[in-house]
Amino acid sequence: MEKIIYVVDDNDTNLEVCKQILKEKYRVLPFSSAAGMFKLIEKVRPDLILLDVQMPEMDGYEALKLLKEDSATKDIPVIFLTARIGADDEVYGFELGAVDYVVKPFSGPVLMRRIENQIEVDELVKQRTAELERQHRQVMKLKNGLVSVLANIIENRDETTGLHIKRTQRYIELLFDEIQKEKLYTEEIAKWDLDVVIPSAQLHDVGKIAISDLILNKPGKLTNEEFNKIKTHSSEGALIIDEIIRETMSEDGDDSFLSHAKMFAEFHHEKWDGTGYPEGLTGMDIPLQGRIMAVADVYDALVSERPYKKPFTHEAAVKIIKEGSGQHFDPLIVEAFLAIEDKFEAVKEGRA
Repeated sequence: MEKIIYVVDDNDTNLEVCKQILKEKYRVLPFSSAAGMFKLIEKVRPDLILLDVQMPEMDGYEALKLLKEDSATKDIPVIFLTARIGADDEVYGFELGAVDYVVKPFSGPVLMRRIENQIEVDELVKQRTAELERQHRQVMKLKNGLVSVLANIIENRDETTGLHIKRTQRYIELLFDEIQKEKLYTEEIAKWDLDVVIPSAQLHDVGKIAISDLILNKPGKLTNEEFNKIKTHSSEGALIIDEIIRETMSEDGDDSFLSHAKMFAEFHHEKWDGTGYPEGLTGMDIPLQGRIMAVADVYDALVSERPYKKPFTHEAAVKIIKEGSGQHFDPLIVEAFLAIEDKFEAVKEGRA
């Protein structure tokens, strides 16, 4: 496919010279101003931009800043065209993100070679980036597969939970969508990769591995001692994930998947008013993962059948969660839940 080169220069002669030099190999689109370039760039994406530094209204430096601020254009290679350049100007341009400078008047072969070099480098970077992304997807697919298998093992030990883990993951996804839509907790969530966070929620009950089957599947009401044992699954889950982190920690010390999984596991039974477990945290001291999972987990527990209870209706579950706002649950997350409670019902009924 023919590469597209934008040439932006307020001098018509320079535009024509560049066009004549490049037209045999590239599709050249000339612009007499940066404003003209920005009008077209959303529709026709160039492979490289030749950008004059000194222009009226908007100079090359200002134009480059705008290009770099837009995620859609920030990776387009930009070569500055300039009639005169000092060391400070050159350094400033490179700091802004220019890949090269060409001084006017320029040699045709030199200009062509500079452009070819940058396009070759850009192609190599794109290919390498695509390969790294492919490898990352493979690793994530493997990790998610292993987590899913582990979650299913846990789920199958607990005969009362059914598809609890799969449903709560879907509820978590719905809540994150609505929280982002309502612009809640934007500063914290902006740091997260939700493609990593949401699957990690599958491990929120991993601590049940440490609970006896006799207690986990007891058909009747639990004794106080048995219930206290059940409650340890939160802290046990955190310990298990800590051990996995220690055994699998990457060289750069980053494993956000397991870090988020630990937050879901350890804090999903904390309550806004401090009466939850295992730490008795209150309000915003409870990690956001725990506050979100609390709503998803309780909703699914309410609407699911257990040996010791019939399932609540969707309407009754919504009422209980609404009444728990500011006591059991984060009020803002309850608001998000109420805005999409029909989607929760669809998941419960297997329609979504």
